[in-house]
This record gives sequence, C-alpha cells and structure tokens, in this order.
Amino acid sequence: MIAPPPQSQSGTATRSPSPSPIPTSTPAPAAAAAPDTSSLASVCAALNTKLTAFLAAEPTTDLQRRVQAQTASSLGIISTALDRYSIDELAISYNGGKDCLVLLLLFLCALARHPRTSAALPARIRSVYVMSSHPFTEVDEFVDASVGTYMLDLARYALPMKLAFETYLREQPAVRAVFVGTRRTDPHGAQLGHFDMTDHGWPSFMRVHPVIDWHYQEVWGFLRALEIPYCRLYDMGYTSLGGTTDTHPNPVLLETAAQNGGDKATPHFRPAYELVEDQQERLGRDR
Repeated sequence: MIAPPPQSQSGTATRSPSPSPIPTSTPAPAAAAAPDTSSLASVCAALNTKLTAFLAAEPTTDLQRRVQAQTASSLGIISTALDRYSIDELAISYNGGKDCLVLLLLFLCALARHPRTSAALPARIRSVYVMSSHPFTEVDEFVDASVGTYMLDLARYALPMKLAFETYLREQPAVRAVFVGTRRTDPHGAQLGHFDMTDHGWPSFMRVHPVIDWHYQEVWGFLRALEIPYCRLYDMGYTSLGGTTDTHPNPVLLETAAQNGGDKATPHFRPAYELVEDQQERLGRDR
C-alpha cells in the first residue's frame, strides 16, 4: 500500500510529485496524433472537443439522451460559478472516485467554454484530496496519475474532513468556493442544492454541486461514452470507494459459478458499470 504523503505535525499537506500516466481501464480511441497535453489550456481544449462532439451526436438510447441533458445542465451550473467567482477563488475536491472524475472533466470543459477563463487559465487547477485513513493503493495511484493528466495543483490531507478543509483554507485563503462531486443518493446529499454554504461550525465556503442530480447509470454512461480512464477497482466490482477497512466489491455484481466458468472457489465480480439501481450503489460499503 502506498504510504500517505509526509506531513508536518500540524497536518500540512504536501504537493503531489510528477506522476505516471493514468492506468487505462477502458480502451483509448485511435487518433491520428496525440493531443497536446503540455498545458492546462490544451488539456481543457482537447476534452472540450470530445465533449462537444458527444453533445452534438444524435442520441441512440435513452441513457445517452439523459447523459447529454445532465451534461448540459451541469455545464450551466459550473458556468454560473465561474460568473460568481474568479478562478483563484475556486477549488475542486478530488479523491479519484467516479463522481468527482465526472465533475473534474466537466469543470475542465467549462473552463475552455467560459469567455473569462478560456483566455486566462492558471498553470494548474486548485484541488484538495481528503484521504481515507486506510486508502486503497489503486485509488492513490489513480489520483497520482490524475495530477499530471488533468494538471492539478493537489493538496492532500490525511486528516478528518472538517480539519482538512480548515487547514486547506488556511493555506489557500483566496478560495471561497469548492466544487464537490456529491450526488443525491450519497449520505447527506438528499437535501442539497447546486450552491450551499457549509454548515454551522464548519470552515466557511460555498459548496458547488454540479452533479448532484446525476444517477448512477448516467455517471458511467458519461465516462464510457467519452472513453475516460478510471480507477481500476471499478473493474473489480467496487461501486463506491471508501477505505480498505469499510469497502468491498458490491455483492450484487458477484457472478454465479456458472457465469464464472464453474469456479466456486474464486469469487469474481462484474464491473461497476453493469450495476443498474442507484439504491444498490453503496451495498459494498460498511458505512
């Protein structure tokens, strides 16, 4: 298991080193030439080209139609945030999970589309990773890779959530709003809106929830339609990622012995994108 990054006794985060490329979980599309990924602007432009083509395509399934509608809605929410806050006042909460990966991709595309930010992008995106107390090696590897692929200025904290954000905002006092990948089916997500201030007793900042109304299948429909690499735990039957002590493959995705070639001794799970029901997403979580 990858050890948490070194911290001072105060819990101050370290910056991520230059990572290796993202491990591919879905095949990358063939291309005549590799896109320029030498700057945040080029990363945003390449992703936005891909997204624009997806939105322009005539939907052939109900899922594709729903994902296109959710994508357009989320881009509008992010655009509103970019109207209200400068790029230096915004950060994104990123832990390598499927929901915040969709959020990150939409944010990068919105930066390419917005008239104010498209012409004046920073070198990297302000971002914060509140680590599990028992992190998966696979998750940390994917987060490491995301830093380079998506040009993240990522601060990591092996601290409780509240203390982590107190520390982050103390170190980044310009930040006034944080994009969060919470969805309605997540704990405490049912009553959230697109813009919510933090609760009393928490460090004060605006929480922005562009994917709050997305359903489980739509998250996977988006990632697979755009052929985006994701954490490989999802191909092992994990559908919601926490820490190693409270997260297991989803039992709904367990193959029968007949499906698994008659092997009763070795359990095998279908990939996360084959799950259908929102209510079953967290059946692999102890809490």
